[in-house]
Amino acid sequence: MEPNIMKNQTVKLLRDPTMSVGIFLAILLASVAILGGMFVPHDPFQINMSNRLQGASFEHWLGTDQLGRDVLSRIVYGAKLTIGLGVIAIMVAVMVGVPIGLFSGYIGGRVDAFLMRIVDGILSFPDFILAIAIAGILGPNLTNLIIAIVLVRWIVYARVVRGLVLAEKEKEYILVSKVSFSSTIKTIRLHLLPQVLPDVIVMAAIDVGKVILLISAFSYIGLGAQPPIPEWGAMLNEGRTYFQVVPSLMIYPGLAIMLTVLCFNLLGDGLNNYFDIHKRRG
Repeated sequence: MEPNIMKNQTVKLLRDPTMSVGIFLAILLASVAILGGMFVPHDPFQINMSNRLQGASFEHWLGTDQLGRDVLSRIVYGAKLTIGLGVIAIMVAVMVGVPIGLFSGYIGGRVDAFLMRIVDGILSFPDFILAIAIAGILGPNLTNLIIAIVLVRWIVYARVVRGLVLAEKEKEYILVSKVSFSSTIKTIRLHLLPQVLPDVIVMAAIDVGKVILLISAFSYIGLGAQPPIPEWGAMLNEGRTYFQVVPSLMIYPGLAIMLTVLCFNLLGDGLNNYFDIHKRRG
């Protein structure tokens, strides 16, 4: 891409107020997740019962929890877990679902029918309930939770990408590629993948926020992070008992989750406007 075109595209991206706020929040959250651990004032796992349930102070900016652990340090440490796991889960789901959707839609026939029956069967169950069942069978920990989320989310990408491919593969440029005896992989890689990629990027950006909510919800009900891991949903669960005494134990991790989900929703909306998804598909 030429420098002038790249510059114009960057200006267009940054002029969108939704995208600008999303990028600002993304930079802030990424900085906290990646670099925050270097600056936290206390060990997030250190128990000090003499300091339990303290309010905000110069030593503990957000106070301490029921075991005397610094809340700020635990939220900063938890950012790496919650955000990182959400991004990883979506990346794996995309890497599984997009190729299946591309090949299923392009090849068609029995392969498409077989794969789509699997997808339809899984989609017949509510994704949250299905993820609970899988996580419950595998056991309550973060690794099994991510496996459960990936098993539930890849089908969404496969279904959406397959529909996009069905709409694209009858167009002239694909027919020309077939006439020129291009291989299936080459046609998919050079022609179909670039066409579906903007839609996948927008979906993935919004999905990260949804998955972060799932991770937090599962940790809250005991199927995700286990004590003493300071994942935000687990922190909500631990602070539930003390909500009437020290409501900040739930408020602070709740705000962290809200800001993170808001960030990815704004990024998704901004990317949707940037790629002009509706116009491209109209």
